[in-house]
Amino acid sequence: MKKIAIVYDWVDKWGGAERILLVLSQMFPQAVFYTSVTDFDEAVWAKKLPIKTSFIQKLPAFIRKKRLFSLFFYSYAFESFNFNHFDLVISVTSSFAKEIITRPETKHVCYLLTPTRFLWPMTKTYLSSGIRFFMAPFIYSLRKTDFISSQRPDKIISISKTVSNRCAKYYRRDSSVIYPPFDFNYWKRVEQKMERPSFKKKNFFLIVSRLEMYKKVSLAIRAFNQLKDKQLVVVGKGSEENRLRKLAGENITFLRYVKDEELAFLYSRARALIVPQEEDFGYIFLESLFFNCPVLAFSAGGAKEVVIDGKTGLFFSQQTVTSLVAAIEKISLLSYNLRRKIKLVKLNILDQFSLDNFKRNFLKQINKL
Repeated sequence: MKKIAIVYDWVDKWGGAERILLVLSQMFPQAVFYTSVTDFDEAVWAKKLPIKTSFIQKLPAFIRKKRLFSLFFYSYAFESFNFNHFDLVISVTSSFAKEIITRPETKHVCYLLTPTRFLWPMTKTYLSSGIRFFMAPFIYSLRKTDFISSQRPDKIISISKTVSNRCAKYYRRDSSVIYPPFDFNYWKRVEQKMERPSFKKKNFFLIVSRLEMYKKVSLAIRAFNQLKDKQLVVVGKGSEENRLRKLAGENITFLRYVKDEELAFLYSRARALIVPQEEDFGYIFLESLFFNCPVLAFSAGGAKEVVIDGKTGLFFSQQTVTSLVAAIEKISLLSYNLRRKIKLVKLNILDQFSLDNFKRNFLKQINKL
């Protein structure tokens, strides 16, 4: 039996990428997990996994819990792990986990969520022009390290065509594409146990997102601050939460902790799911379609690979309040008809992202090594 390790950047939250980790843990139940740091208060889902952490776990909390303060340590943390007794290592990463070092006889497969956002495609989103100017040498150094580490995996598998294109652009490597798995049967069980969250609003729009800068949630909030007659529910938490709450008007509700059974209720009742950012793939698109909820998405990235304009949702072309407000007004009139259209096409769409397809294709790629 192969000895397998699974490496992830950090285990301290819940989202689409974390659902992938759970699927991999089912596929490889003997695997040992490695990560830079854990926070089981925020990542309850991972408590039963066999996880080994780096020295960052022992640093003071104010360093451990802040990505910026830990930035200097991540490369050393992942390079410090010893995988000599493993046959296969699978890194799942949007940043540093691919920096692990393995022997030639130990195969390393990287499941790439995206090239490191703040270094490549979204530097301007994360850093102001002034900060970019003063940090230019440091950013250059990090980019160089990131590029070098991207050459270490024996094989890279990207989560979407969008990410595969970025991988070719920034890392100059070809990568096959295997879409993340959508567990249809799991969500069917969740649907049967649907629960109403603790709020009474009706006719609301929905955002399901980590509250981080690159997710552009502030764009949607500014739009709904203008659309005072429309309700917005924001599900998620993150470093931007306090700023976004201060920015939001009274027609915007924040829900930090939502079970999947409550999330199912929200999807099934929402006028539309709003996705203002460019998604690498966007697992939330699949969740939304499962519950017949139309998607209003920025016309770029993973949305273009999942959402069908005019059938399962609508696109808006510019990340501006004016563009988004116009799109919200438009989808408000079309949401009922879009729900009917989604019911007709969703099974065919969801089938290509099925759990069985993911498992079969992932194992096929590993067996080719």
